Amino acid sequence: MSIVRAYVLPHPPLAIPDVGRGQEKGIAGTMAAFDDVACQIAELAPEVIVYVTPHSVLYADYFHISPGLSAKGDFSRFGAPGVCVEADYDSEFAAEVARIAAQWGIPAGSLGERDAGLDHGFTVPAWFINRRCGGYKALRISQSGLDHTEHYRLGQVISEAAERLDRRTVLVASADLSHKLAHDGPYGFSPEGPVFDGEIKKILDSGDFLSLLMISEALREGAGECGYNSLTIMAGCFDKRTVKARLISYECPFGVGYAVASIEPGEADSGRGFLDQFTRASLDEARRKQEAEDEYRALARKSLEYTVENGGELPFPDRLPDELRNRKAGVFVSLHKNGRLRGCVGTISPSTRCIASEIIQNAVSAGLSDNRFEPVSAAELQYLTYKVDVLSAPEPISGVHELDVKRYGVIVTSGYKRGLLLPNLDGVDTVDEQISIARKKAGISDNAKIELERFEVVRHE
Repeated sequence: MSIVRAYVLPHPPLAIPDVGRGQEKGIAGTMAAFDDVACQIAELAPEVIVYVTPHSVLYADYFHISPGLSAKGDFSRFGAPGVCVEADYDSEFAAEVARIAAQWGIPAGSLGERDAGLDHGFTVPAWFINRRCGGYKALRISQSGLDHTEHYRLGQVISEAAERLDRRTVLVASADLSHKLAHDGPYGFSPEGPVFDGEIKKILDSGDFLSLLMISEALREGAGECGYNSLTIMAGCFDKRTVKARLISYECPFGVGYAVASIEPGEADSGRGFLDQFTRASLDEARRKQEAEDEYRALARKSLEYTVENGGELPFPDRLPDELRNRKAGVFVSLHKNGRLRGCVGTISPSTRCIASEIIQNAVSAGLSDNRFEPVSAAELQYLTYKVDVLSAPEPISGVHELDVKRYGVIVTSGYKRGLLLPNLDGVDTVDEQISIARKKAGISDNAKIELERFEVVRHE
């Protein structure tokens, strides 16, 4: 027995009557869909319900799986401490998922839990389900900061664990969609919001999970979503299998998208191996970009490839344009994999004898020494694409009126702290956002006095 059904459910706390205190009437369609799904799950009589939540323990490089035998949570954060949800965990299932994940090279397990309480990504769907269905054990799985393809692979692991243990399993992908659908909403409006939700609605009504994998990082960030990776884990559960997908309801009255959907698995179908298809498409795209590289990007790529494959530093090339050999400048090198940042390191001012040396040094550092990421492996090299930004000398400015988020990068200084942000970045649309991000990168508080510098870049991408 494997996963017999999956459901996409949102997690607005105001759906709980003691929290909403009447506001839940504004999502009447979602409330009705919650109850419909709860009745369906009761009829399915699952032994295990796997809850995938974006709001539990979150690590950049690790999937956290519910530890122990049980847990509980309440809605005290939302003004209703008397409303509680309890869960008995399937510890054998949790151990099997971790064991298979380790075999597949996926970092997952029950270590490092900071708060044992159930989060609202779990408790909101569970509150509705438990009104209709009992007697099951639960598994709580968190998202991570890993690539979306790793989330998809984790879904494959969950499916295999359910099958090996012969558990009758339902999976709940707890997922709010865009949070930026209304100018008067709590998170404001972004044009990416309705575009993202429109794409997700089509996917949930068609089962086209390749399109899910193809959604860009920029669209996701602009939409301000929190559930994409829950959906990706769910999709991975049905890799190489037909599905009957149905969007049950969708509402966004408070500026946040709430979708309810069901996914019912069918027969095996090798043509629906979407991770394989996405991987091939990503490799083809990376090769196209590599074939179109100029000298700057090619040098960055060759530098990292040489160090990963051979150790040491790439010998200085004999034939390079004069600007690369004879000019000094600060340089940032950024790596991307599957459209997502994989590393970025740079120098504000030149630290070597020429731009070429700066690129060689920073490309290797971006791939191997950016502490936000694991070092790039040899197997990843073929999927990477490169950007090289050559900086002009920074110049002091008197205020924000001298900045332009598209034209100028900004350097924010407070005492010994100094933060930089490049210009014309996806998802950074205003000078205020640009300065705020630069502050955070440097650990400069919002009320600290700052000095500003600006610079221009020549971007090679």
